Amino acid sequence: MTAAQSSPSSSRSAREYGSTLPPVGFVQFCERVPENCKPETAHRRFAMTDEKWLTVRIVNSFVNGAITPVDDETLYGKAEYWTLPTDAGDCEDIMLLKKKLLVAEGVAAEALRITVVLDENGGGHAVLTLITSDGDYILDNRRNDIRLWSNTGYTFLKRQADHNSQKWVSLRPAADSSPSGQSGTGSN
Repeated sequence: MTAAQSSPSSSRSAREYGSTLPPVGFVQFCERVPENCKPETAHRRFAMTDEKWLTVRIVNSFVNGAITPVDDETLYGKAEYWTLPTDAGDCEDIMLLKKKLLVAEGVAAEALRITVVLDENGGGHAVLTLITSDGDYILDNRRNDIRLWSNTGYTFLKRQADHNSQKWVSLRPAADSSPSGQSGTGSN
């Protein structure tokens, strides 16, 4: 078990280990749709009220039910293409839609971080991290329940930096030479 994939009794917040490259799909998405990639520069954790948690759960479940998981190759004929979906999309697309809807519902954009992980089978996957004063919680298109990051069974690779959402940080120690997921996620 790596430092980024810890037991439930470990840290409630994922540790950042230093700068890394963003996924190529993120860079291309931001070039095409810059209004969805405005930099947030806050470095704080957000207190969640019962009302905000309800909003997060509703949006997570709604998007999971409304968007059919389909890979980019099938939809766009490309291995990696991030976009806001209307009825079908892969994990990155679904995560982008959740972020957009949550911000529209009043959840602070600074509390939402795009995150790249390896799933239980070692496949690339993207999730949305909700950074709260109680810990880092994961919104995932594969499940409706929202889990603490360390209770997902995933290996965390990288995410948008807490101090600047345009920058990316590694969630793995530099000595860890496992796959980095630099090019994208490659899975739903």
